[in-house]
Amino acid sequence: MHTPLDIPALIATLRRVLPERERIALHEPEFGLAERQALLECLDSGYVSTVGKHVERFEGELAAYTGASHVVAVVNGTAALHIALKLVGVEQGDEVLMPALSFVATANAASYCGARPHFVDSEFTSLGMDAAALDEHLRHIAVASKEGWRNRETGARLAAIVPMHTFGHPVDLDALVALSERWHIPLVEDAAESLGSFYKGRHTGRAGRISALSFNGNKIITTGGGGAILTEDAKLAERARHITTTARVGRGWTFQHDEVGYNYRMPNLNAALGCAQVMRLPAFVAEKRTLAARYREALRDVAGLKFVAEPADTQSNYWLCAVLLDEARGNTSCDLRDTVLQATNELGIMTRPAWNLLHTLPMYADCPRAALPVAEALARRLINLPSSPHLGRV
Repeated sequence: MHTPLDIPALIATLRRVLPERERIALHEPEFGLAERQALLECLDSGYVSTVGKHVERFEGELAAYTGASHVVAVVNGTAALHIALKLVGVEQGDEVLMPALSFVATANAASYCGARPHFVDSEFTSLGMDAAALDEHLRHIAVASKEGWRNRETGARLAAIVPMHTFGHPVDLDALVALSERWHIPLVEDAAESLGSFYKGRHTGRAGRISALSFNGNKIITTGGGGAILTEDAKLAERARHITTTARVGRGWTFQHDEVGYNYRMPNLNAALGCAQVMRLPAFVAEKRTLAARYREALRDVAGLKFVAEPADTQSNYWLCAVLLDEARGNTSCDLRDTVLQATNELGIMTRPAWNLLHTLPMYADCPRAALPVAEALARRLINLPSSPHLGRV
């Protein structure tokens, strides 16, 4: 039975959880003395571009935190995902299976490879890719060929499966790894939002062959702009370093390049900021989880919605906290969501909806897709709440 949303109660609850300020951002970075000292040290060294000690140090600290065998730092999360897809063999004319409910970068990375996104549905528990629905979809559209599975409707090879850990909540990786192995389609994790999130005790980004992280200014830690590739495969890591550094061979005064490469390596200046930020990562995760617990408890008695909690057997970084509005049977309108967004933002409490579903964007409107009932419901019912780490200290 549908319960009408009590908007005044929601606003009153948010005001109790959040500090009294004129404006509360959705998510903002936090810097201190350590970040300033790291940047000054980098500036004083003169090594501010892609040569310098901070890049290797940042990669090592990320490897230690995540448990990944190899980390390659790059200029942003989209570049990381682009290279990850290339390294598992995504080519011109292929299709890449990905959730329709994701940030546009997931689809753009496939496009940079000359491939087309193929959109699939999500599930309510994690907000991420639904392995069972994808398996059923593949049974209907996949046909075997000597190059692998192809889409019987388009003829394109199905080259990769790319789940995304939505708002930091880990997807059901066991189910997706099993699916990947059953269909022999490589799994590439878009872990852009999930630094600090764990699935059954293992950090996200380590289940597939390769994965991508993001350190954009709104992420749990930031390097300004930046991303990283994680992999357990030494050969993939070596190749990632090579092609993200313009595919240059040799040293000294020679400028020999052996293939088309990319100028994607992370600058030392960004890595210096990252070195200071990653030291604060455990505290940021703890503060965000404290904030999530406060939201969950405070919103328990607000009619017409539920707090989006981490799935069982996971530890989410709660990059962005969210609520899911109740929906009357057969309702397809975003009116209630937009009413809440307008009311909260007018009061200086920055909330936002989920992204526009990728198949609704003009450049991806003609891409192949499965039925998307859950993704469509999430898009019209989900609202993100202010989630900066410092709000967990209130």
